[in-house]
Amino acid sequence: MLKQFVAVMPGTLPVALLVMCLSVMLTVGEGKDKPISSRWRLWGFSIGLVAAVVFAALRSAAVINQRTFVNFPLLIACVIVDVLAIALVAAAHWIVTDWKKHAIWMHIANGVAALCIALTVFYALPDVILQLTIWVEPGDPVFTSAMLLRALGFALGVAASAVIAAIFRTMRSTAVRPAFTFAVLAMMVILLLQHATALLQIIQVKVLIFPHTLFVFLAWSINHNSWMIQAQAWVFLVPAIASVVAGFRMPMTGANAAIARTHQAFRRRAVATAAWSLVAMIGVTVTLTFGVAEINKAPTLSPPEAYSLTKTTATIPFSQVEDGHLHRFEYKAKDGTVMRFIIIKKNGGAYGIGLDACDNCGDAGYYEKDGKIICKKCEVAINLATIGFKGGCNPVPLPYQTGNGKITIQTADLDALSAHFK
Repeated sequence: MLKQFVAVMPGTLPVALLVMCLSVMLTVGEGKDKPISSRWRLWGFSIGLVAAVVFAALRSAAVINQRTFVNFPLLIACVIVDVLAIALVAAAHWIVTDWKKHAIWMHIANGVAALCIALTVFYALPDVILQLTIWVEPGDPVFTSAMLLRALGFALGVAASAVIAAIFRTMRSTAVRPAFTFAVLAMMVILLLQHATALLQIIQVKVLIFPHTLFVFLAWSINHNSWMIQAQAWVFLVPAIASVVAGFRMPMTGANAAIARTHQAFRRRAVATAAWSLVAMIGVTVTLTFGVAEINKAPTLSPPEAYSLTKTTATIPFSQVEDGHLHRFEYKAKDGTVMRFIIIKKNGGAYGIGLDACDNCGDAGYYEKDGKIICKKCEVAINLATIGFKGGCNPVPLPYQTGNGKITIQTADLDALSAHFK
C-alpha cells in the first residue's frame, strides 16, 4: 500500500495544485454572471484526463512502446504554455477586476489555463494510471488482500493530492492576495522547471553536443526532483503566514455584536487554515522522504541458525525446519569461503534445499515476505515447487539426503559449490 501511495501522490500533486491555483486566480462571478469561458478549465482537465487514459492503455497493450515521439512535442508545448500561464497569473488581478470591461483578456486567460491544465494532465497522469496494471501479481488471483492494499494505496495517493490542494485553497479568503499570488507563481515556476528538465533529457539524447551549463542544471534538477515537489507545497507557507497575520490583526470588536462575531470567526478560520496547511506541507515532506526511504529500504537477511556439523556431514533435524518458513545456515568451506544455504519445507512434506545464491543474481540471498521467498537483488518471487531445481532465479541446487528424522548434507558437496560466494 505504501509503495502505491508514494508512487501515485508525487504524480498527482502538481496536477491538483495547478488546477486549484488557476481556479483561484481566474474564477470570477457567480451563476449567469460568469464569463462564457469559465468552464474551459474543466474541459481542459477532462480532455487531458481522457487523453492520458487512452495513452496509458496503448502503452499497457504495447501498441506504443516508447513515449519519446509523443513527449518531445508535448513538452515543447508545455514549456511554452507554462510561460504564458505564468505571465497571465502575474496579471490575474488586473484581468479579473472589472473583467467585463476587457472580457477578451478573461477569455484568453481561461483558454491558456485550460491548455496548460490539459497538457500537464496528459503528460503527468499516464505513469500514474499505469500503476493500475501492477495491482495483481502474475499468477495470483485477482481479489487478494495484497491487491486490495495496492488499490487502497492508489486511492489514498490520489485523494491525498486532492485534499492537500483543497486545504491550500481555503487560504484564498484569509491570506492577502499578493501572498497567495506569490505562492501560485512559485509553484508554476517549479512546474516549468520540471517540464524543462524532462525536455532537456530528451534533447540530450538527440544531440551530439550538449552545453555543459545545461548538463549541470539537468543533473541538479533530476537529482532534486523530490525536493521540487516538496517545494511546490512549501511555497504555500507564505500565504499561511499571511493568513495568521491577517487573523491576529483583525480586531475582536466591532460596531455591533454581529460584526464582532464576524471578526472572531475570521480569526479562527485564518488560524485554522494556516495550521491545516502546515500539516499538509509536513505530510508531503514525510511522504517523499521517510515514505520513499521505507519502500527503498533493503531487506535484511535473517541470521544463520545453528546446526550439527562434522568434518563430512552437516545435519539439520526435521523439527528445526518443519514450520514451512525459510531457514538459513552458514558454512565455511575448506578454502575459507563463508557461504550460506537455505532449507524450506514445501507442500507435501518435500524440502527445498539450495545455496543462498543463484546463477543469475550471485550471492545476494533470499528473504521471506508475505509467505513468499524473494530474491534480494531482482525481487523475483520464487515458486516454492521449483526450489531445488536449476533455472531462472532459483537457488543453486544442493545435494542432500533425508532419513531418521533429519536432513544430511555432505560437506564435500558444499565445498564444491563455494565458487558461488566468491
